[in-house]
Amino acid sequence: MTVASAIETSGLAKTYGKTQALHPVSLAVPQGSIFALLGHNGAGKTTLIKLLVNIFRPSAGSATVLGRPSSQIAGDDFTSIGYVSENQDLPGWMTVRAFLQYQSGFYPNWDDASLIQRFELPLDRKLKHLSRGQRMKAALASVLAFRPSLIVLDEPFSGLDPLVRDELIEALLDTAASQPTTILLSSHDLAEIESFATHVAFLHNGSLLFSEEMPELSARFREVTVTLAPAAEGEVAKGFATPATWLQLQHSAHTAHFIHTRADSEPVEQQVREAFPSVTAIDMDPMNLRSIFLAIAKSGRTVGTTEGGRL
Repeated sequence: MTVASAIETSGLAKTYGKTQALHPVSLAVPQGSIFALLGHNGAGKTTLIKLLVNIFRPSAGSATVLGRPSSQIAGDDFTSIGYVSENQDLPGWMTVRAFLQYQSGFYPNWDDASLIQRFELPLDRKLKHLSRGQRMKAALASVLAFRPSLIVLDEPFSGLDPLVRDELIEALLDTAASQPTTILLSSHDLAEIESFATHVAFLHNGSLLFSEEMPELSARFREVTVTLAPAAEGEVAKGFATPATWLQLQHSAHTAHFIHTRADSEPVEQQVREAFPSVTAIDMDPMNLRSIFLAIAKSGRTVGTTEGGRL
């Protein structure tokens, strides 16, 4: 059964003069997913998010968000879409209590009582006097309180201490478990995302490298180390064409090392023995999200779904 998409983009792109901030991006964010948009600072994550919520206008392509063209999102649409950015301006002169009470007037399903208690929000303190972590808690509470169908978070954990990050992540997971909500969040910190994202997409220098489910990604990438017989020269056998699914092949007199991007479906051992006839041992180790991203970024190749198939 095909899961409907909360967000779909088709060739969505953004340029500023001669600078291509975002190359054409086509992806689908399934309803009910926790979809992580990953990449280093300046990779194009914020640009993509601002296109989706109609803060920026695209230079090319299109997108739909909750079935509505992103270029038409405004006003009442934000009763279904919650948006929090790391650089979001909050009315610093307001107390937390006044801020939440003001926000509540825009949403018919507002309920912030449990969030105030959960985040231990200081209701009588002005927003400008809060720590960065407390401000982010207040901003997230103002979104979770109206139970949106889509929550969009742009670098929500940047600069926060680990305890606050854990509190925010737990709140998001509880929200996703208790109501039909899709969460799209961007981050450059891969370790914090790996434990709870259901889907990941990587942006690198404005280009989408791949987008897929987290379990599939984890299953197909392996770091392969090959031990060779002492007498071997360690060179690839003559006539052997290195598979496109091997990244960063390195070999010496006694070992060979590479990243396999389709270890879940290709005959890895057979490939290795064809390449290195003097194999004595083959070790394949799982890779974490950071290692996968670095391998792909360094190779400069797209490893998601392409016209020619998957690497």
